Amino acid sequence: MQIVDLRQLTSRQLEPLLAEEAVQWREELHWDYHGSTELIKKFIDARSLTGSAILENGRPVGYAFYVLEEHKGLVGGLFVSPTYSQQELSHQLLTDMLNTLSGIPKLERVEAQLIPFGYQLDPVLSEYGFRLYMRQFMIARFEQQAAASPDVVPGLIREGPGSGLILERWDHRYFEQCARLIQLSYASHVDGEINDQYRSESGALRFLKNIIILPGCGQFQPEASFVLRAPYENQLVAVILNSRVANGVGHTTQICAMPGYQGRGLGRRLMEASLQALRVRNFHTVSLTVTSGNERAVRLYERLGFTTVKKFAAGVWTAF
Repeated sequence: MQIVDLRQLTSRQLEPLLAEEAVQWREELHWDYHGSTELIKKFIDARSLTGSAILENGRPVGYAFYVLEEHKGLVGGLFVSPTYSQQELSHQLLTDMLNTLSGIPKLERVEAQLIPFGYQLDPVLSEYGFRLYMRQFMIARFEQQAAASPDVVPGLIREGPGSGLILERWDHRYFEQCARLIQLSYASHVDGEINDQYRSESGALRFLKNIIILPGCGQFQPEASFVLRAPYENQLVAVILNSRVANGVGHTTQICAMPGYQGRGLGRRLMEASLQALRVRNFHTVSLTVTSGNERAVRLYERLGFTTVKKFAAGVWTAF
């Protein structure tokens, strides 16, 4: 076994390993990982994906990569073939990557939010001084037939949670207002510690463009994404965004509410609207991720029929 720079490989060499990774995503999480693997292969062939790979007799059996954003590093991906010692090799790859990151001048922050398949990365992250936050990958499956479900009708909510607010489907004119909403919503929230994009409007705008425009988190579904706002105002009160990650499978990529409106049932109102919109469009499964410490959100998702299928740690390292 030897560890080599990822930029020494071609996408053709890495393709069998990426195919194994796609199988894991499909079988365990119901995701079609094809869009992500195509993006990875594109960057591999451009020699612009920084990371490392483990080779056995010249064949890649594991790989990992990271991304640099100004003074921040993102551990972007790590996978080891299940036909090898995933625990041992994943630790080697992560250790090699963290050693590389630690040698980059003026790096102030490193974020690692990997969903592991067959291994745990917590010990290595702890050894390198990362703060760990447990997260859950949750899935719900529909039982009701789409034909029996009417579509969501946007408009003024007249009773129940959110009464007096207007429910609208997502429109691209909401990008900036939604970025402001995310920044305010996560100002004192644990998820703002995990993902520092949430802590500024410019960062939140980059996050929104990543999940809405780029294919890494599936194909965005505007018909199943909603905002809440007060009448005669453009400022958003709450938002929920969904993508299609496989045929018939949706994923909730974002849900948040403005401080002052939290705890009023708006999350449930938005979840029910998006689940209904997905159901009538022949989706049968929906997934999401949530930080375990956000107990109120976890309880809400459980009441809506979500169950936890995988737990993983999000890690954050800061230089100060």
